[in-house]
Amino acid sequence: MVFDLDPLDRAVAQLEKGLAQAGAAPDDDLARDGVIQRFEYTIDLSWKLLQRYLKQVAQIDDTVIRTKKDLFREAARLGLIADVGTWIENYEARNETSHTYNARVAKRVFERARISVGDARRLLEALRDATSSPG
Repeated sequence: MVFDLDPLDRAVAQLEKGLAQAGAAPDDDLARDGVIQRFEYTIDLSWKLLQRYLKQVAQIDDTVIRTKKDLFREAARLGLIADVGTWIENYEARNETSHTYNARVAKRVFERARISVGDARRLLEALRDATSSPG
């Protein structure tokens, strides 16, 4: 089975690039907003790839994964992520920006993006290792 990680690889790279650019211009709201957008789709790709991996590769039954918390717990159990709580916080921050917009929320989510980029990079590498291993 081919497990395509290229979209997540590109998303993480774009988030890293956005964070670097925003770091060079800390008062630039447009750069901050771009990072938030990249954070949103990086988190979306992350949980969707995790879900696909758990169902298709690890063959975890749908009844085990009913919520995002279940998804992250299973991913941690399999060693794909280190901290369930961090991933839940990432996911909640992602949802926060899609429902409302204000400067305080944007700043908080931007800081979450800084934290999450390392999580996403580690997830990518864990999935890469898990899907390239024989068996």
